[in-house]
Amino acid sequence: MKIKLDENLDVRLVELFERAGHDVATVCSQGLGGGSDERICRACMNEKRVLISHDLDFSNVVRFPPGRAFGIVVLRGPNQLLATTRRMIRSLLVFLNRNSPVGELWIVEERRVRIYRPKD
Repeated sequence: MKIKLDENLDVRLVELFERAGHDVATVCSQGLGGGSDERICRACMNEKRVLISHDLDFSNVVRFPPGRAFGIVVLRGPNQLLATTRRMIRSLLVFLNRNSPVGELWIVEERRVRIYRPKD
């Protein structure tokens, strides 16, 4: 799966995705750091990448309709520490083995994944 990590995620997380066989790009490595959320989302759509972020703005389905995106994953843990985020990413990777976020919004919490699927 093609994935883009937002600038609010530590670049050390790239390795977890690559070891699981995913093609990973980061917002910063592509010169999009500091860019608007709309620009980042547009880049993900153009590249057919799933966006993964801590930014709760991406969970706004009116502003960022999941049906128009290639997939949006928002990590929502008790904090944004690297250890916490790694645990959530490991859970996400297991979930990705059986599911695809294409056209959906996933909210990944420590103990569950909530999925928003737009109505047809």
